[in-house]
Amino acid sequence: MIICQCNGVSDRTIRNAVRNGATNHNDVVRTCKAGKACGGCGPAIDEIIKAERERIAHSGLTFIELAAG
Repeated sequence: MIICQCNGVSDRTIRNAVRNGATNHNDVVRTCKAGKACGGCGPAIDEIIKAERERIAHSGLTFIELAAG
């Protein structure tokens, strides 16, 4: 699903950014440009970051193992 309409960034791309080390909103903006234009998608991006980080924390896997999988 497209989260950032301005830059055409999907939730999958944002999740991959988190798996590859993005730990906050600014990291995601730098990594995949989501939220860089109007910022209207900021709350959705923050929710995805939170959910993905929680999923990673509960999985017992490292960020590197998740990124490779």
